[in-house]
Amino acid sequence: MEGLELMSVRNRGAFWAGRRVLVTGHTGFIGGWLSHALASLGADVTGYADAVPTVPSLFESSKLSDHINDQRGEISDVEALTRVVTAAKPQIAFHLAAQPLVRRATRLPYETYRANVMGTVAILEALRSAGSAKTAVMMTTDKVYYNKEWIWPYRETDQLGGHEPYGLSKAMAEWVIAQYAEGYFSTEPQPGKVQTRLISVRAGNVIGGGDWSEDRLVPDAMRAWQHGQELKIRSPKATRPWQHVLEVADALMLIAERAESEKASSMKPNYNIGPDPGSELPVGQICELLSAAWGNGAVVKIEVPDWQAPESQALAVDSTLFRSNVGWKPSLALPEGIRWTVEWYKTVMGNPNRARTVTHDQIKRYFDGNP
Repeated sequence: MEGLELMSVRNRGAFWAGRRVLVTGHTGFIGGWLSHALASLGADVTGYADAVPTVPSLFESSKLSDHINDQRGEISDVEALTRVVTAAKPQIAFHLAAQPLVRRATRLPYETYRANVMGTVAILEALRSAGSAKTAVMMTTDKVYYNKEWIWPYRETDQLGGHEPYGLSKAMAEWVIAQYAEGYFSTEPQPGKVQTRLISVRAGNVIGGGDWSEDRLVPDAMRAWQHGQELKIRSPKATRPWQHVLEVADALMLIAERAESEKASSMKPNYNIGPDPGSELPVGQICELLSAAWGNGAVVKIEVPDWQAPESQALAVDSTLFRSNVGWKPSLALPEGIRWTVEWYKTVMGNPNRARTVTHDQIKRYFDGNP
């Protein structure tokens, strides 16, 4: 693996340098950024994922495999996953592998439940068998809540559930995590249990460079405007808690750091990670910010299809518990996060060979506190 310029900003590198870390879903968007950030801080990262999910992809364009131990396999293949985890002996695990698309989940429910529910069971079984990880941070989504289309943000104690396969599969993953935390893992030594702290994290509507997924607002906009086409949107009034991918990566790492500190005993089993209040903007307003950041040629058109998968129109999460308990706060205001996002795409669209450079430049700027 090629060497990277290690960062010691905020004393984060002192914690991560040389630490063995597992990231499932490292070939994806959030997992890719998290893996790059961890490697930049000196961690010994092993990634486990299925095939690269999109063409192009952050994983390929930024040459992530040069910096980590890249392992492949289906996330629900418990035997293959256990072999990788046992060999890697991670001290910390981040589980991000999933089928992450709402509309795809509606078309392909079996694939979605297998990846999101049985994939969660598989990683927990692999961690239980290997027994090396003291902390496992399990990412689900803000869509785990039984959405009542109300204006109030959801809290960690609100009802879980889902009206469609994606949300329900992620709620089911939360129930699996809670059962394993009670039945098979413990934060203190106990006979018959593995000493691993499980923490689930609920975040969603993450933006940033390198997301090439289908049916997502930002990559759809970037693809359309790159080719001089209109961006067609279907739900301009749908509101979501938007946040930049580096905010989420930072929050995930901070949870792991706190879980292995003297403050670990006060940590909770689940956290919402969300932006500042007021960032739950409608799609139409996000499009205006994206268009302004892109410049000439960024045209948006509302086009309601004859049929579309059921999606909630209003969604916000309350991250007060996370901020007060763990001590985190956002560093990038939403307009700045959108500018960073468009900067990444325009740089890479102009020269694909710069994907690695712009990715690491943004990571360094973020952790140096220079947004």
